Amino acid sequence: MHTAVFDILADPTRRRIVEVLRSGEHAVNDIVEEVGIDQSGVSRHLHILHQAGFVQVHPNGPKRLYSLRPEPFRELETWLRSYRQSMQESFSRLDAHLERMKKEVK
Repeated sequence: MHTAVFDILADPTRRRIVEVLRSGEHAVNDIVEEVGIDQSGVSRHLHILHQAGFVQVHPNGPKRLYSLRPEPFRELETWLRSYRQSMQESFSRLDAHLERMKKEVK
């Protein structure tokens, strides 16, 4: 997993935009209303998300509609799953060690 993913999603405004787009396609003006920053700010964040592959855009008449691309989120989920599994294994070893210590104390 490339650290740029975390850099991009570290920004709270971009995370909010991602949350808005979870419900489906939205035009910039819709996102502006939901996020509460000006249009140029939303456009700047959408550009960053688009360049990083998190969102896709397609024209719909005079509007451009933005939506999430699932691939980067699947990649992120796979990466997190590997850490989750590793942590579970560590906790299981810790539990086993604590049980052995309890038995030794008795």
